Amino acid sequence: CTARPRMFRSRGRSLVAAGPDQPPEVHTLCHIINAALGNVLKTVTCTEEPFRNVESHAIGIKEFTDAMLDGRAQTVLILGGNPVYSAPADVPFARALKKVPVSIHLGLYRDETARACTWHLPAAHFLEAWSDGLAYDGTVTLQQPLIQPLYNGRTTPEILSLAMGVRPFDAYSIVRKSVRTHYFRIPGRITKDYAEQFESFWRKALHDGIIPATALPEIRPGFIRPEYLNRLAADPPGGEFEIVFRHDYKTYDGRHANNAWLQELPDPITKICWGNAAIVSPATAAKLGVKKNQVVRLEYQNRSLELPAHILPGHADNSVTVPLGYGRTHAGRVGDGVGANAYRLRTQDSLGFGRGLKIKKTGATHILAVTQDHHAIKAVGEKEKERRVPLLIREASFAHYREHPEFAKHAVHHPPLKALWKELEFEGRRWGMAIDLSKCTGCSACVIACQAENNIPVVGREQVIHGREMHWIRIDRYFRGDPAAPQIAFQPLPCQQCFNAPCEQVCPVAATMHTSEGLNDMVYNRCIGMRFCSQNCPYKVRRFNYFWLHPGLDDIGKMKFNPEVTVRSRGVMEKCTYCVQRIQRAKIQAKNERREIADGEIVPACAQACPAGAIVFGDLSDPKSDVSKLHGHNRSYAILEEYNTQPRTRYLAKLRNPGEDAHG
Repeated sequence: CTARPRMFRSRGRSLVAAGPDQPPEVHTLCHIINAALGNVLKTVTCTEEPFRNVESHAIGIKEFTDAMLDGRAQTVLILGGNPVYSAPADVPFARALKKVPVSIHLGLYRDETARACTWHLPAAHFLEAWSDGLAYDGTVTLQQPLIQPLYNGRTTPEILSLAMGVRPFDAYSIVRKSVRTHYFRIPGRITKDYAEQFESFWRKALHDGIIPATALPEIRPGFIRPEYLNRLAADPPGGEFEIVFRHDYKTYDGRHANNAWLQELPDPITKICWGNAAIVSPATAAKLGVKKNQVVRLEYQNRSLELPAHILPGHADNSVTVPLGYGRTHAGRVGDGVGANAYRLRTQDSLGFGRGLKIKKTGATHILAVTQDHHAIKAVGEKEKERRVPLLIREASFAHYREHPEFAKHAVHHPPLKALWKELEFEGRRWGMAIDLSKCTGCSACVIACQAENNIPVVGREQVIHGREMHWIRIDRYFRGDPAAPQIAFQPLPCQQCFNAPCEQVCPVAATMHTSEGLNDMVYNRCIGMRFCSQNCPYKVRRFNYFWLHPGLDDIGKMKFNPEVTVRSRGVMEKCTYCVQRIQRAKIQAKNERREIADGEIVPACAQACPAGAIVFGDLSDPKSDVSKLHGHNRSYAILEEYNTQPRTRYLAKLRNPGEDAHG
């Protein structure tokens, strides 16, 4: 192998990992490679299993189903989960449940399993509940409620205590008792009252969020048995195509199907929302003669499912990926009937993937709600878009960056930019943002955070297809290179807060205008919905509210709104405001305390939610602020800066560090 010398240069500093749904043979191969690279007990650590003698959940649900069919189960208590919907297709769980005299389901919703049981108990949401948890390494954590239960729900520990007749029966006391019994140890001699010592231990655990010294000990893994190596070399059984089942990025296994925010969130890679699809590679699509949105019939182990096809560069050939978590029948008003239920094909021996899939075209079509191509100019602008992509997403290898550190600034050459009129001048604060593309993973946490913070409505599948989604920040996804194995780049795109804003120049009622601190703000009660500003925006980050999307809300429904942000009516334009309400809150607090606003004190919702720290916000008038330093970085650039819009949001070019450059 030509890569072997490079691999061994990283002994003890590298890592080879396999996905959780990969078969045992693949995980075995990864362990062999990590052992050969000296990664064990360095970058790879192994611990004892937190739960011993626990078999696969597929085997467990089969044995449980057999017990119900045989009449051995007289009373069944189901704590969460939805096995009637998600059980393997060859396990008749729903039929078996009907034979049980008493069945009780604890859950947040009256889902498919709840309706099949004789009793349904309302569960408390995890944000309403006291409980504990276990991290991947065995560390014990404590879960505290953020709100009193809205619907008098009960937690799993409470129901178990009631079922077993073991006091206490309230969740708070149960958790305290568990901590005191299993984890509280008095160090050394008892110097004060036992209860006082435990109270101190308890409060520290609540403050820290974890109970110290509860992680499982590390162990050295044993040798790989020879029979596993023989299985690796064996030819895969089955037919020509394989089917791969994956939990959906947003609805997961279907438990979040009734969450409209998640349904409308585009998948980071496919950019599909409001449904699932049969995802195939370009080569496989050409082989089958299938085009995007054409419905195909997937036949597997005498079962069939129809799904629209979606062609994705970089996908494995001769393989079809089917997201789980859709096709619900009793999810709720939002999730019912969205997508197709892929659990109908998923059997006990193919929980992750299976071979022997047959694919047939049906002749029907089903338009998928895909957001990536929205706002694009078809035909005429397609070639221009391909030319401009490297200018929008500026990237280079680490080796090229070391030789040409100013590469991002020289990607576009233009004559000196001149304004058509005298430009605005402001003194004092100038708010700005910097987004590091090397850190962005496209996870879309910023999109959901912005939606929650700014009362952004959900429009539904049909309106998304029409290009009317309301997200104030979108994540553009671009492929680069060979369609069979492309590189992927993500770019968050909020309002660029242009200093020389094209939208302001065409608004007839001055609904969009600059504040004294340089923010490009929207005055909603001025807007008359002309949409000139949207047409004049080269970034296409403005949204028009076509419908009244908040009718008839009850008291609980109103609680989802942020009271610091206006709930907009139909017929007005909306866009990112840098979370101006957070800016004003910080200014008022600093004024009351007679001090200046500290750098980093104001954090917009998108920056707060970003797990990678890719988004930084601050005052550009302060040369020592983090955002000023990033704007002056040699990787910093503004997209479409040749238009002289002078954006206050700048990007840091993406750097890649492939293996051949890592030790150059």
